[in-house]
Amino acid sequence: MSARAVSASDHRVVIGLEVHVQLETESKIFCGCATDFEDSEPNAHTCPTCLGLPGALPVLNEAAVEGALKLAAAIDADVPAETRFHRKNYYYPDLPKNFQITQYDSPLCRDGELTVTVENDERTIAIERAHLEEDPGSLQHAGGGGGIDSAEYTRVDYNRAGVPLMEIVTEPDFRSPDEVRAFLAKLEEVLEYLGVFDSSRDGSLRIDANISLVPEAEVDADGAIGAEALAAANRTEVKNISSHKGAEQALAYEVTRQKNALQRERTVEQETRHWDESRGVTVSMRSKEEEKDYRYFPEADLPVLRVSDWADEVDIPELPDARRERFAEEYGLSSSEARKLTSTREVADFYEQVADRFDPDVAASWVADTLLGELNYRDMAIADVEDRRDEFLHLIELAETNEITEKNADEVVLRAMLDEGLSPNEVVEREELGTTDENEIESAVAAAIEENPDAVEDYHAGEEGALNFLVGQVMQATGGSADPGTVNRMLRTELDG
Repeated sequence: MSARAVSASDHRVVIGLEVHVQLETESKIFCGCATDFEDSEPNAHTCPTCLGLPGALPVLNEAAVEGALKLAAAIDADVPAETRFHRKNYYYPDLPKNFQITQYDSPLCRDGELTVTVENDERTIAIERAHLEEDPGSLQHAGGGGGIDSAEYTRVDYNRAGVPLMEIVTEPDFRSPDEVRAFLAKLEEVLEYLGVFDSSRDGSLRIDANISLVPEAEVDADGAIGAEALAAANRTEVKNISSHKGAEQALAYEVTRQKNALQRERTVEQETRHWDESRGVTVSMRSKEEEKDYRYFPEADLPVLRVSDWADEVDIPELPDARRERFAEEYGLSSSEARKLTSTREVADFYEQVADRFDPDVAASWVADTLLGELNYRDMAIADVEDRRDEFLHLIELAETNEITEKNADEVVLRAMLDEGLSPNEVVEREELGTTDENEIESAVAAAIEENPDAVEDYHAGEEGALNFLVGQVMQATGGSADPGTVNRMLRTELDG
């Protein structure tokens, strides 16, 4: 290595994010076209406004503004007295007007923050701004390898054009890709709790990440990096990231690429790069645009927006962190249980409905372990069974009153409920799952002891596995309808008597 070459440890990773979130509204941000186009033909949900036809005028969607104000409240951001929209001018095939209606120097909110935990270390990420804008259409690269750099041709679908976007811009506060992943997971969690975001919608979350390497000499004792050092470091912008995992992978690749370039005494170009998820690499797209390239000017067809009074009155629900703390205190749950049971607003609501009827620990076991485990296995969500909440409560009641065993409740009844759509009673009747009375269990215990003398001898010799074998014999004889705890107790009584 030459005297000028640098090692990987000579630089500090600096990352900032621009997160584009589709807000959940029934219609687009500046027209009445529906945003529910998942199963629609391409370009079926369009009109003169979202297609940018001459003479069409935008009308701002109130629901989009309310969604943005909810986020402002959740991240403790400032909402200015006045804000307005601008035109951001650039040409791209999925932008039919050749400009995007967005907010420039007067965003809807500024100076928010979000605290994340990475390996038990809490970090507060500053959010510089969040603003509203319209989504472009979507491109479908086809032919060749199917990627942006190898496709034979590209189709454009304008159904997405005009869907309301909230762009959330962080300060360059991230120092590793895993911090980015933790932040995105926390942000998505908050947005879903607010009811303004649906992660299942295709393209609902898209990330642009700006990354640069700053010499360690420019980092002060507190880990802070000055504005001049940040400005001097060439940064790359990585686009086309659509998931938490993808962001972590793309940034890890880019950190390695930039460090390798520095070690080889090459300049890290200031450019925009595309994340090719299928190949796991970033690909150069173009030189990085600067603010002046977009030629911003005020959108004359939309008036100044004054919503600061509205922001003071907007109501938001209990957020994830606060709900976790309450669950731990009110229901006596462990921190891991509380985290699992507040993973989504729907799961937390479902748990509280169950905990209203049963002991909180029983409710936690059924929801966090049994139900979520079966749903995850089937790639289902709690929302898929919300309308069957009463049936699920009845299933727990059957198990808690010993009308059926917990084993059968989980492994037979619940699975048939999810796979076949049956009610608990229908499954119990079909499978004849009523619990066995004690007289029948006593007979099965006596038979198991008499028919398995070797296991009895092993038990008396101190082999605990022999008892498990005998329990299995009794459960088999009773068709699984005996309570395993009762069987275990009765066997010990007979064997030790």
